[in-house]
Amino acid sequence: MSPLPATLPAIVRTRVRAAVRRQPPMSPQEAEERALLLRLLSLLSQYPDEELCAHRPRLASAVAALPGSPAARELSAFMDWFAARDPDALARHYVETFDLRRRSGLYLTYYLHGDTRRRGMALLTLARRYRAAGWDTDGGELPDHLPVVLEFAALAGPGAGEAPLRLHRRGLELIRHALAECGSPYRHVLSALLGLLPPATEADRAAVARLAAEGPPDEEVGLDPYGAGPGHGPYGEGEFAPPSAFVPPMAAPPTRAPRTAAGPRTEGHS
Repeated sequence: MSPLPATLPAIVRTRVRAAVRRQPPMSPQEAEERALLLRLLSLLSQYPDEELCAHRPRLASAVAALPGSPAARELSAFMDWFAARDPDALARHYVETFDLRRRSGLYLTYYLHGDTRRRGMALLTLARRYRAAGWDTDGGELPDHLPVVLEFAALAGPGAGEAPLRLHRRGLELIRHALAECGSPYRHVLSALLGLLPPATEADRAAVARLAAEGPPDEEVGLDPYGAGPGHGPYGEGEFAPPSAFVPPMAAPPTRAPRTAAGPRTEGHS
């Protein structure tokens, strides 16, 4: 009899890991509750403009009605802060946290690809994924903006819909670490999200540590659409490394791409 293939142990390990990470089938009620949670995460990670702030009582009620879970507790802690603050103070905090700090920007492909040509392809691939699923983001925001990715996950379901979130888990972990370091209550939103994803591996933790120390890949040729071109000032706080190490993408103006004209969708809207 011929010996077993030398690759068998690796195949077994791969399949065991996949089985551990595979989620059991959800009931329709569980799927609906998860979609609602993802929509709330999408709304609460958006710029707190006048419309969003006006809907804070509805959002607080929706969070309070969530079934008990670690994610629900994290969102409840966030809402205690979010509901009590002056809208102008919320807006300032959002800009300072997400637009002016390198390690807590919400454009996910940057953490994986930096300012390289691969990032442009990743953005295109993500936009095509949305179109293939029949979803039009209206072009108001880049397809890798976290609120947009979360809304797609809510609409498309935990399999294909959440695949972009799983792909960018390390970037999400880095954002959470940065938010915790600066004491931002938005750390609760990221913690709630990461609690829905497969647990971090040792490789994930090591990669996040490297990313925090070194920053994403850097390539400055032909990247004007995604880089900070001449005339743009430095981001300032929250640097991965010395400012000359790399240049982050310019943040787009705050938008409400995932939100409908009717306002926040927290009660079973399609």
